[in-house]
Amino acid sequence: MAIPAPASNAEAMDMVLTGLRHLAATDPTALASQAQAEYLQNLEHADAISTAVRARFLGAFTARQGYSDDADYSPTAWLIHRTKVTKGAARGHLGWARRALTHPQIVAALAEGTVLSESMAGTICGWTDKLPEECRKAADAILVTAARAGADQQDLVELAMEIYARSRPADDGPDDGFEDRQVRLETTFDGAGVLNGDLTPEAGAVVRAVLDALSAPAGAEDTRTHGQRYHDAMQEAMNRLLASGLLPERAGQPVKAWVHVSLAELRALDDGSVLETEWITEVRVRWAAHRAAASEGASDGAAWLDGDAAQAATCDATLTPVVTGHVQLHVLDDLMKLCLQLDYLERSAEPAAGPAADDTEAGPASPSREALQKAIIGKAADLLSGPGGLASFLRTRQLGARLAGPSLPLDIGYSKTIPPGIRNAVILRDRRCRWPGGCNQPASACEVHHVKHKANGGHTSTKDCVLLCSYHHQIVIHRWGWTLVLNPDGTTTAWNPDRTKILHSHSHSPPARAG
Repeated sequence: MAIPAPASNAEAMDMVLTGLRHLAATDPTALASQAQAEYLQNLEHADAISTAVRARFLGAFTARQGYSDDADYSPTAWLIHRTKVTKGAARGHLGWARRALTHPQIVAALAEGTVLSESMAGTICGWTDKLPEECRKAADAILVTAARAGADQQDLVELAMEIYARSRPADDGPDDGFEDRQVRLETTFDGAGVLNGDLTPEAGAVVRAVLDALSAPAGAEDTRTHGQRYHDAMQEAMNRLLASGLLPERAGQPVKAWVHVSLAELRALDDGSVLETEWITEVRVRWAAHRAAASEGASDGAAWLDGDAAQAATCDATLTPVVTGHVQLHVLDDLMKLCLQLDYLERSAEPAAGPAADDTEAGPASPSREALQKAIIGKAADLLSGPGGLASFLRTRQLGARLAGPSLPLDIGYSKTIPPGIRNAVILRDRRCRWPGGCNQPASACEVHHVKHKANGGHTSTKDCVLLCSYHHQIVIHRWGWTLVLNPDGTTTAWNPDRTKILHSHSHSPPARAG
């Protein structure tokens, strides 16, 4: 059956998506092995073509800076927030957009679908990128011709190495890996760090010298492995560098390392009651969820500690306790009902014409005025304190002088500067840039923005300030004229000067629990 040609690019895209959805609904177990193999081969061809098409479209989109129409500061940010891919995937897509410019022959072969797979094409680009610029075009052509003639991966490796060896000047020394230098630090789901990379010889020598100097065994009782001693030595080196005051400021603030330790962990250091143990268990669960969310980019750069690590970090540290919470909107409904009950009770107590009191039927007992007042006070406390209400009590009543200092004001009206108490509270609340279109810049790289400018009477308080990266703060708002508001439910909304673009963030408040 002949497939009709699409009338437009949009129609072609619809046909592709329709075909893929049809394949996704197919039961592969009902097919013969030969059919499954053919599907897999064709899907690899489709993946190669898709990569080439995306590279060309993304290259054109980036050249026009189309991402700025949505107030995103880079094509990486736009891909993350508009197509919902991870940062790694976004960088991979942009890598292919750059290859479409520097390796057009490779991308053209990729677009054929049957010459090169995406992985093989990327590998070839990596090989020829090591060549002098004037040799890359010819090398790409040779390798594509060989692949089209049926050369396998081993053949292509040998051919690429021969080209590389012939292209190097006779007096060229060995490759010291300088262009391949890199260090990557990632955070796992449970908050641990994963460090790996490629160091130049001189960098490797410096790092090894520092680690060797700080990792010597502490005596016969030191049972740490060599790797553990290297880990502890690296942490000690970083601690000393932070304490030296030699690091440049970041976002106008001195560089500092923050460590989060939940109040549950602090209380667990001492024997608590059965009720407190139950509360500690629940808080630890929420703590793990917050730590996992921070690992995905919404982080202020701090470490999230529990167990032995929390005990080790807090036994000899200057602690700054910050009690955070959120407005529980479901409590507001209960509070309103209680207020209405009290209002009805007081109006019913007023003298009114009608049957005598002893002629009325006895109804269900109503709560007293005093009981309603106490219930209202309790709900108001719940509304303002949120789940952290217990934290404030324990901090001031149970944890001793170091943690029971006076609270700092979080609303001071007009101020030329933002006091540390308010700045830290906003950082801990927002954790990252709060731009409603999405932004993964961590708190350590952000600035505190007055939602209403101070010149226009804006107050300096947590409810009137929000965390924004320098791009969205200084450029998008103060240069391009966008407006940002902080909504009562904690979400943010922004719009451009002519209101052709309106962006809304999503609420991250925990859902109300029944009961």
